[in-house]
Formats: sequence, structure tokens, C-alpha cells
Amino acid sequence: MKKITILLFLLICMLGLLGCTPNKGEPYVVNTYEETSADLVEEYTENSKIITMVTYYEMSDSTWKTDSHTYQYKLELTGRMHAAAKDSTYIILSNTDDITFDQAWKASGLSSNLDDYFKEEDAVIVGIG
Repeated sequence: MKKITILLFLLICMLGLLGCTPNKGEPYVVNTYEETSADLVEEYTENSKIITMVTYYEMSDSTWKTDSHTYQYKLELTGRMHAAAKDSTYIILSNTDDITFDQAWKASGLSSNLDDYFKEEDAVIVGIG
């Protein structure tokens, strides 16, 4: 009787461990970064907070996702534009990790050259601060 009780206990423990293993299927959302509402943009700008322009998601498989594309990297690039009074920060989701600050500010809408903009499947600027 004692052996059966021990075997039953071990079986329950093993089943409990199997039930606790992470889901190996589809990735799921770990964290959501909501688009900053229009009425907070001025306040965020004055307080040097990041303005999230596109809702995006951190996924369980360490990727990043918008509603339309999945990206391998989240980049935070900080620097100072020519003759600017303070630094700017760009949050970029990308499938390459070698984007520079100079590329980021041009792609943010400050360049008149369309070749400076990111293709959405390659990278997207999701936040500016």
C-alpha cells in the first residue's frame, strides 16, 4: 500500500510539472505598449517622455510586433540633431540591429528624400521622445 501511495504521489508530481511547462505553440503577448493619446502628447513633450505613436507588443518568443508586422529587435536610439537644444530618442522595431541615430531622425519625417524612410517590413518608428 505504501508503494502504491508513493507511486501515485510521484505520478501526480510529474503531471503537475508537465502542466507547468511553457506553451511551445504560437507566441503570445507579454507586454503591450499603447499609443499615446492625443491629449497627452503636449504634456509628454514638455516632460521629455516617450510618445508612443504606434501600439506595439512584446511577444513571448522575444520578438516585437505591431498590428501588421513582426520584428526581431527593439532599438532605442538617443542623440542630438544638428543645432538642437536637447537630445532626442527614437524607439524602433526592426529586423536589423544596425540602424543609426542619423538614419532614425531622417526616417522620422525630417528628410525630403524618400530613400531615407524605412520600409514597414524592415523597420518602424514606434516612439519618439
